Amino acid sequence: MKAARIHQHGGPDVLVYEDVPEPKIKANQVLVRVCACALNHLDLFVRAGIPGMKIPMPHVLGSDIAGEIVEVGELCERVQPGWRVLLSPGLSCRQCEPCLSGSDNLCRRYTMFGYGIDGGDTELLAAPEYAAIRIPDDLGFEEAAAVPLVFLTAWHMLMARARLQPGEDVLVLAASSGVGSAAIQIAKMFQCRVIATAGGDDKMARARELGADYAIDHYRQDIAAEVRKITGKRGVDVVFEHVGVATWPKSLESLAPSGRLVTCGATTGYDAHLDLRYLFSKQWSLLGSFMGTMGELHCVLQFVFRKQLKPVIDRVYPLSEIRAAHQRLENKEQFGKVILKP
Repeated sequence: MKAARIHQHGGPDVLVYEDVPEPKIKANQVLVRVCACALNHLDLFVRAGIPGMKIPMPHVLGSDIAGEIVEVGELCERVQPGWRVLLSPGLSCRQCEPCLSGSDNLCRRYTMFGYGIDGGDTELLAAPEYAAIRIPDDLGFEEAAAVPLVFLTAWHMLMARARLQPGEDVLVLAASSGVGSAAIQIAKMFQCRVIATAGGDDKMARARELGADYAIDHYRQDIAAEVRKITGKRGVDVVFEHVGVATWPKSLESLAPSGRLVTCGATTGYDAHLDLRYLFSKQWSLLGSFMGTMGELHCVLQFVFRKQLKPVIDRVYPLSEIRAAHQRLENKEQFGKVILKP
């Protein structure tokens, strides 16, 4: 079968589309014929190399996977051959106290497809049975692949960490990202007023189409100044942050007294600074967030399956053109998810 692998860390040129052996499933695994796999910034980070993280080589990237079940192991009881499924991007031991209490994203063995183990940039993939989630017939594989990681992450950030309340003001950074486009929709579903940032008129217009009440050009406008204008100098209740140092100061300045900033990433750098006097005097809450639980994934998928939340697809590439797909994401040319099709 064909797969796209890296044999060393580096730029898009280290991605190699090549022949690899077909996987053999264990008794508790299913074999999935991958029909679509979406890119995330995690793919770029792993490809380039993460300090302190040793990735066994060669390695297959890809966390967001949708496809068809072609075979099930002898211990599998729930999943059947022929099912159309998406895979939970997060995997855990399913036995420790955090897992059994429903906090599987706190499992010490928690990892993701394409990160700690081989991912979905391949034609066939072996996966644990519990990771397979059946999808409706009217949900295409490309749409399904565009959902799991970003909608799970956005849901956990807004609902579990920031404790979003109906009608609050929410600032969403980088609306053109997968997680940003998901956050806009989730916040609007709870009748919040959403202010989104994007780069350029086209992306700002797309953010408004998704439901954002206001759009700010983060290249040409002062984010915090615009937020103060929109909110009558009050600031927002929740800042949805994942950009890092490039927006961090303005994200903090945009917070209302007792506001909450929740972050899941640092795509522009991690060395952010904080004046503690503002933290305690304004009674802000700074919240970290990483992925989400399996229960939360099933919860947010209900709204996707009902068409109340919709994945945003930017462009679809053949797996053989994975270098071009990575380059598009790296150049920030996309709005929504970039998809690969084996």
